[in-house]
Amino acid sequence: MPVYNAERTVLGAARSVLDSTFENLELIIVDDGSTDATRKILSSIRDPRTRVLRQSHEGIVAALNSGVTAAQAPFIARMDADDESHPDRFTLQMQLLQCGETDMAGSRVSIVDPTGQPVTSMRRYEEWINQHCSADEIAALRFVESPFVHPTVTARREVFELGYRTGDFPEDYDLWLRAIKAGFRAVKLPRRLLRWTESPNRLTRRDCRYRPEAFDRCKREHLREGPLDRVATVDLWGAGQTGKPWLRWLQKNSVTVRRLYDIDPNKLGQSIHGVRVDHADDLLPADGIVLLIAVGAEGARELIKAAINSKGYRPGTDAWFLA
Repeated sequence: MPVYNAERTVLGAARSVLDSTFENLELIIVDDGSTDATRKILSSIRDPRTRVLRQSHEGIVAALNSGVTAAQAPFIARMDADDESHPDRFTLQMQLLQCGETDMAGSRVSIVDPTGQPVTSMRRYEEWINQHCSADEIAALRFVESPFVHPTVTARREVFELGYRTGDFPEDYDLWLRAIKAGFRAVKLPRRLLRWTESPNRLTRRDCRYRPEAFDRCKREHLREGPLDRVATVDLWGAGQTGKPWLRWLQKNSVTVRRLYDIDPNKLGQSIHGVRVDHADDLLPADGIVLLIAVGAEGARELIKAAINSKGYRPGTDAWFLA
């Protein structure tokens, strides 16, 4: 658990971990050079399972990597200093991980403000992140948005030993994409096991690494180096506001879009950036050409998933959703 100037929340976050029904744990708190009362508060924690590491203020990535280096157990969990972990979180995640069928276990979340009230502006994101829990869904949708809320994840230490990287991108999203590419299997438990506090002071609200354009750079880099590695031709479903930027990006990166699909009657038969728009009902059966789906309308992806499955596509193998 990295912490920087979290005097008002860090004790509650730490207690939620230490009060877990899974008792065989060590809580490593990395104090990243706090200048408020955080250090004094951490000194008041008497639980022998707690270890506090102190370093000069180097930022979240350095603090995370320091914690991973210090960890000794075969499994490592993430936690943030302003969130609350459910008492059963680690018990349930460890049961899943120790079965040997997965490597990364997240969970559903409740997104609340500092007073504990639901954040209505985050409703759609909360519904999305909580809806997709299976390994297949996470693989197929990982280029839409980060598949995990960072402090929900417990994983084999080998995942975290890939290391957090510094750059103009969200460090957690970059790690998840590298881990899945490396073959680590990721799932989410279908239970809300974290209260995730959304506040104006949260790092994801203040740091440019978490802006939408930074997420876009991250997903595009990993898409190019992963599913589109040495791919010269794709089909694209989506000729609207979500799909057009992807069409331009693909062409800029020397990827030919063979066919462009949509359902908007105003677009059918038109040529967009040199590619004719065909009706989605005319989707070709799977034939080895990668299919990318860039449609952002609420509820559309589930309908499209059924349509592409009927044509023999396997989401996460030869078809990926984008946003």
